[in-house]
Amino acid sequence: MKSKPFAVLLGTSAMAFSAVSFAEPVATEIGLTVDAYHKSDNTALGGRLEGWGLSHTELAVKHPFGEHLMGRMTAVVEVNEAESNFDFEEMYLETRTLPAGLSLRAGRFLSDIGYLNGQHPHTDSFVERPLMYRAFLGGHYYDDGLGAHWVMPTDFYWRLSAEAFRGEELGEFADGPKVGTLAFASKLGGDIGDSQSWQAGVSYLRNRMSLEEDEHDHHHDHDHGHDEHDHAGHSHGAEYAGKHMYLADLVWKWSPRGNNREQQLALSAEYARVTDLNQYASNDDYHEGWYGSAVYRFSPQWSAGVRHGRVDLKLGHGDHFHDSSLEETSLMLAWNPSHTQTLRLQYTEQDAVEDWDDTFADAADNVLTLQYIISFGAHDAHTF
Repeated sequence: MKSKPFAVLLGTSAMAFSAVSFAEPVATEIGLTVDAYHKSDNTALGGRLEGWGLSHTELAVKHPFGEHLMGRMTAVVEVNEAESNFDFEEMYLETRTLPAGLSLRAGRFLSDIGYLNGQHPHTDSFVERPLMYRAFLGGHYYDDGLGAHWVMPTDFYWRLSAEAFRGEELGEFADGPKVGTLAFASKLGGDIGDSQSWQAGVSYLRNRMSLEEDEHDHHHDHDHGHDEHDHAGHSHGAEYAGKHMYLADLVWKWSPRGNNREQQLALSAEYARVTDLNQYASNDDYHEGWYGSAVYRFSPQWSAGVRHGRVDLKLGHGDHFHDSSLEETSLMLAWNPSHTQTLRLQYTEQDAVEDWDDTFADAADNVLTLQYIISFGAHDAHTF
């Protein structure tokens, strides 16, 4: 079998790699994705609450505005036994015909930082985002702003991103500058022979907003882990913020002769560090988090995976800090009866390695989550 190029191994069309190769859409595209679940217990920094619920169920609409612009709107509803929430996660215009691999976005959209952040949660291989995403980005970071993205004219895949956001979706902040956050990312990728592909990236997020005084007290008192409404599965912003965030990611995939629909092994890892936590923080006072995952599709309809991650936090208490750390291990088995359906069973275990003042008192062992995802209508191809 002839090997597939990197763009095909990513599971995307050439649209993701060239700003001048968009196919002219013939009509408005509408898609609905339902994400239903049952979770046996609450978890620390959990993205979903115990019981039945809907998480990140989205209605997406794409529409061309002439030859040069494409518009997208994504409305998200999340429902659990504690509350329900509705929000617009995306509402932006994007250029389609700029030269030199350049595209511009304006409106509300997902930031390009990290490996997972720019992807919609229903495309993930696990029920919830890794700990570092839930702690530092509220699961995934989207905001109102402007973005520029370049696909460089190189033999390998190289994408550069620069974004400026209001910053209000990252957390509860005092009045700040009109540009609250700045984000920059660089991603490289390519093929290794006929069966392997890789992608590596580095990202930076500059948070120019100032935390509210009661937000500092909120973290100092460490009562956020005990209020279920603070973890109701919605994007309420970062639990732990700082002025600077640095991220690095690495992904490697193997498929026999490039046929990733039949069989594939995917290894991925990310690391994040958050610095300048407050006016008292020294160079040794920072949050950090990481995870590593392995997912093996052993037949067209079945896959299994394991993921382990950790966050190490410096919790401010006046002019000094205390350490708290949380580890999480997840095992999952997924069945895809069709391209638009996923039934996933996941086991999760958490361990509060260091837990000053019961910060992670709600860490849980032996949590089972059953998830069912089904999509209707048009939906984007999955990225690398």
